Amino acid sequence: MATSEQIEYRMEMKERLRTFVLNLLELTTQIPYSQETKIIKDQLIRSGSSIYANYRAACRARSKNEFYSKLCIVVEEADETEMWLDLLILSELSNNKQTKALHNESLELLKIMAKARKNSNQ
Repeated sequence: MATSEQIEYRMEMKERLRTFVLNLLELTTQIPYSQETKIIKDQLIRSGSSIYANYRAACRARSKNEFYSKLCIVVEEADETEMWLDLLILSELSNNKQTKALHNESLELLKIMAKARKNSNQ
């Protein structure tokens, strides 16, 4: 059974992830259309929203194994999201302050989720 501290932490993470996805959606509306940006924006939305969806699923897990499995997906999707943001910046398709801030947030979220996955498997 989760402690009240764990429940509060999970609620805060859900809110942080929801805000992250909303900011990703806002960013994608500001990037000019091209064939390249269409693909990147689609993939960015998919992987970014998957972090949030799978973290929510992890919080509802029925067992430690299910929790760990969902966190593994969260880490994979967080890594992919970071990669797409990195490509946007390096390609200069979107190299602005907002993209860089989201990239930094994606790195932080990736580290947090990787640590949570590691700790949940002990």
